[in-house]
Amino acid sequence: MSETLITATLQNNPDLESRAVPEDHQDLRLWLRLLTCCNLIESQIRSHLRTDFESTLPRFDLMAQLQRTPGGMKMSELSRHMMVTNGNITGITDQLEKEGLVERIKVATDRRSSIIRLTAKGKRSFRKMAKSHEEWIRSMFAGLSEKNRASLFEALGELKQMTQVNLSGRA
Repeated sequence: MSETLITATLQNNPDLESRAVPEDHQDLRLWLRLLTCCNLIESQIRSHLRTDFESTLPRFDLMAQLQRTPGGMKMSELSRHMMVTNGNITGITDQLEKEGLVERIKVATDRRSSIIRLTAKGKRSFRKMAKSHEEWIRSMFAGLSEKNRASLFEALGELKQMTQVNLSGRA
């Protein structure tokens, strides 16, 4: 399913938990609740990026990767870190380059490769988005007590660790 179709589906009904019935086992209901929370939070972030910055989450994510690597990254590295195809990275990079937010620097030892890095304008733009992004996240979790946030963080950490162990056990 394409990202556009997924986004449209989630905007129509992001509450996947509502599909569960009381007879469903608790693990399924928990999974649907987690997925619903992720979808609702992501939907809000996408909306804020669109309305406040005329940007998208993939653009924000690409710029975040580049912000963490001041020397820049090759397209293949960006693709691997973001877990999307090179084609997706190329399209986003082309747009950001046209806007003067990133630049391509040819690799002297490999004429087919370029290093992508944020321009000064791109760094300024990303800092503004990142500051707002942090505020949005904080406001979304503000309704939870510090104790509940800490408990949720710990519980999700356990789930993450168990899931990673289960995945690494597969061959």
